[in-house]
Amino acid sequence: MEVYTNNLAKPIHTYRPYWAKRFGTAKMLPMTRAEMDALGWDSCDIILVTGDAYIDHPSFGMALVGRLLEAQGFRVGIIAQPDWQNASAFKALGKPNLYFGITAGNMDSMVNRYTADRKIRSDDAYTPDAAPNKRPDRAVLVYSQRCREAYSNVPLVVGSIEASLRRIAHYDYWSDKVRRSILVDSKADILLYGNAERALVELSHRIAKGEKVADIQDIRGTAFLRKQIPEGWDEIESTKLDRPGAIDKPVDPYEMKMGKADASCATDESKPKLDLPEGTKAIEIVRKPKADRSKQVVRLPDYEEVSKDPILYAHASRVLHLEANPGNARALVQKHGDREVWLNPPPIPLTTKEMDYVYDMPYARAPHPIYKNAKIPAWEMIRFSVNIMRGCFGGCTFCSITEHEGRIIQSRSEESILKEVEEIRDKVDGFTGVISDLGGPTANMYRIACKSEKIEQSCRKLSCVYPGICENLNTDHSALIQLYRKARAIKGVKKILVSSGLRYDLAVKSPEYVKELVQHHVGGYLKIAPEHSEENVLSKMMKPGMGAYDEFKAMFEKFSAEAGKKQYLIPYFIAAHPGTTDEDMLNLALWLKKYDFRLDQVQNFTPTPMAMATAMYHSGKNPLRKVTADSDDVPIPKAAGVRKLHKAFIRYHDPANWPILREALKKMGREDLIGNSKKHLVPAFQPAVMGAIRQSDGSVFKSNKPAPAKKYGSLPKSFNNMKNAARPARVK
Repeated sequence: MEVYTNNLAKPIHTYRPYWAKRFGTAKMLPMTRAEMDALGWDSCDIILVTGDAYIDHPSFGMALVGRLLEAQGFRVGIIAQPDWQNASAFKALGKPNLYFGITAGNMDSMVNRYTADRKIRSDDAYTPDAAPNKRPDRAVLVYSQRCREAYSNVPLVVGSIEASLRRIAHYDYWSDKVRRSILVDSKADILLYGNAERALVELSHRIAKGEKVADIQDIRGTAFLRKQIPEGWDEIESTKLDRPGAIDKPVDPYEMKMGKADASCATDESKPKLDLPEGTKAIEIVRKPKADRSKQVVRLPDYEEVSKDPILYAHASRVLHLEANPGNARALVQKHGDREVWLNPPPIPLTTKEMDYVYDMPYARAPHPIYKNAKIPAWEMIRFSVNIMRGCFGGCTFCSITEHEGRIIQSRSEESILKEVEEIRDKVDGFTGVISDLGGPTANMYRIACKSEKIEQSCRKLSCVYPGICENLNTDHSALIQLYRKARAIKGVKKILVSSGLRYDLAVKSPEYVKELVQHHVGGYLKIAPEHSEENVLSKMMKPGMGAYDEFKAMFEKFSAEAGKKQYLIPYFIAAHPGTTDEDMLNLALWLKKYDFRLDQVQNFTPTPMAMATAMYHSGKNPLRKVTADSDDVPIPKAAGVRKLHKAFIRYHDPANWPILREALKKMGREDLIGNSKKHLVPAFQPAVMGAIRQSDGSVFKSNKPAPAKKYGSLPKSFNNMKNAARPARVK
């Protein structure tokens, strides 16, 4: 396995195309035999099975992967949202010549189907007309089983976010237990993790040349099963590798030996004699031979161990995250029974030229005609948006973007992005001149990277912006500013909005960028995510303190005023995050009340596979530091009642939450916050039916039983503004 450098990776656009390239490009990748016949195909080389509706747009994983493989010369078919009750739907396109590629879709199937409270959702944004129940739970497992039943001897390649984030033993929130690697349970031949274009292209060509999947074990970004560690590998126990101290403390490359100065000098005449007092000991620094990291494998605790011991689970999670930089990551191995789950180091990031190659494919930019006039919410949301980059170096512990896409930002060229804006203008039905988003996982990380490639390749920090912005990070936003200006100057484009999440602690390093954003690319409201107000919680999230928010807010208001615009910040917060106490949530509620925020959308923390915060949730320990049985405990709001209370604190203005808040405030000794004046958090009364209050989501709150008028009286005038609560309050 090579040390990371783009120079050592074969560019994905330089492979010799497969012979089937002669069939040309399909207007839409086929979903039926009739479409295959129209293209002149007798069979598919690769069949992709997905839990999402097929939309031929690069924001949808199967379209991107399908077009990429098509460009490599392969005949690619799509089986989208098949009936999983039997294998017949998986035979719709016949037997693939090379392999089945299996994905749950753009989202983990469990996150897609269940709320943070484990309740089944009533809709699915990736399905025509948002119809629910069109994909199974743990879709990768079910689809893999059905493909095996359909054609038992066809190789199975699994990937996408569901497979990627379940590649080792992982805590599963929905079953409340540690599950085995999805590679074991799916019985797949190989797993591709992360953004897998590079691995997918190499794997496909090697299978096409006749290599057996079981023999392909040297591709970065892949996971597979093997019986034992091959000869020539240096195995390192993870429990010996992890050391006390900060997560970014570099491993000491020197060995220290002690000896008497005069004795040392006497045995080696070539060494200079040191004029030291009698009895003084000198330190001899001996440089260790440079280890061959390409032949080192880090052994994580076995599945059987981490499934029973939450401390070992948290330790394994910490080590996996520390071995995530493509520049210095080593292979990982974890025993499951008598088999080893082997993870090669992460994939080498795509260059700008390769990113352009992927996004410049001839996408139809529309749902497959089979869906006719059905509305697909996920498509409606992104049809006029452009993805300009991928990756995130934020490292927020509750988020899986970094774990999946990596910390190194991969950006498209300016030319490629502007070309896509023009294609939207010319090809996408319903375009009115407004680009809904020019962004990515994080709106303002475009072309931002470490100042030194050498430092970047050797870094082991989990975040480039926590606890503060790294001095080695280039925070220049000029490339993004230039892109914004050129994009909005395109003929036929009236407005370019930025709707992706903004890293405001990074943005304030470039006031020019904030001015450009606020005065030209905000549609009245700008969503940002402080996530919490309390440092105790923010430190568990690896998020900046509220000082950065205050600085950004001041800039936002200043530049909005200069432009003569009334614009509003819409902050997002997470309730019940690991490390959060009732007092933390109360303080957040008081902060929200201080600034007159009445939030409609509140997110309860959901423990997703592989996230660092999930390890906290399961273990009660903090994997941001060395994890031991004696490590400080992290308070975990797990009980349903506590999670409900924490969410209620954020929606303190909702009358439906007042009873639970009053009860909690009394238990906390904060009855001083219960009353009917502006200084109180919640009123002492509960409104009667005839005094119903319109909530911020537009619905009308009514109590179960009419309250006696003489006990509660009429509503005070201070609550009349509730009728306007659907409008976000302006930050003062």
